[in-house]
Amino acid sequence: MRRRIEILGVRVDCVDFAEMLDQMAQWIEEGNAISLDQPYHQSKIQNRSTETHERLKSKIRQICTVNPEFIMTAQRDADFATVLCQADLCVPDGIGVLWAARRQGVALRERVTGSDGIYHICERAAQRGWRVFLLGAAEGVAEEAAQRLIALYPQLQVAGSYSGSPASADWPTITERLTAAQPHILFVAFGHPRQDLWIAHHQHELPGQVALGIGGAFDFVAGVTLRAPKWMQRWGIEWLYRLLQQPWRWRRMIVLPLFALRVLWRERNSP
Repeated sequence: MRRRIEILGVRVDCVDFAEMLDQMAQWIEEGNAISLDQPYHQSKIQNRSTETHERLKSKIRQICTVNPEFIMTAQRDADFATVLCQADLCVPDGIGVLWAARRQGVALRERVTGSDGIYHICERAAQRGWRVFLLGAAEGVAEEAAQRLIALYPQLQVAGSYSGSPASADWPTITERLTAAQPHILFVAFGHPRQDLWIAHHQHELPGQVALGIGGAFDFVAGVTLRAPKWMQRWGIEWLYRLLQQPWRWRRMIVLPLFALRVLWRERNSP
């Protein structure tokens, strides 16, 4: 069983990038075997229940990148809290999550961020032949991000890219494109919590094996938004750089001290 902790009622799986990629590989292998119905597949799942078999066939796996903002949103949004509870993997994204884990005596190895994760995943996808689809962000951004990723990883198979939106009016076009593309991995950049709610809502309709909300990662890859210098990322103050670049984000950033206070309050009042 994978080790996990709970921060303010939200589950966080104790994984690093390598473990996340290994888990994705297992899911994709299972999904490919089911879709191809090979003898190898039969031997792999012969001990699985019929219920598990049906779930693997019909439900794309969801990864959520849990940061303090996610955790605080879950305190007031019951639907989002349910999505995080039911996600297949909740990875630790954000220095605040690592800090809160240490308060519980758990030393998480690294931040598993969407901004870095897209590179790790695409590198592995290029090696393994996994097809990826980039969905979301502003018009043209996903396409530019796809081209830059292909330049970095020439063997990467980009099954498609589309801006789209989580609006119900966009669903017919999105599902048509995804059905034609048949990606293994779906990156969704609708922003939190919309991207995670959207994936969960369509989880039984989306083709592929893995879907994850990627936030502003397409903007970073495409060069629309610059990331903080590496030293700021290492020190866990990337949020400060983003605030200086985008002052309007202050309303979102105020959640960070509130998160810390809530963690300390919960710790002080726990039995």
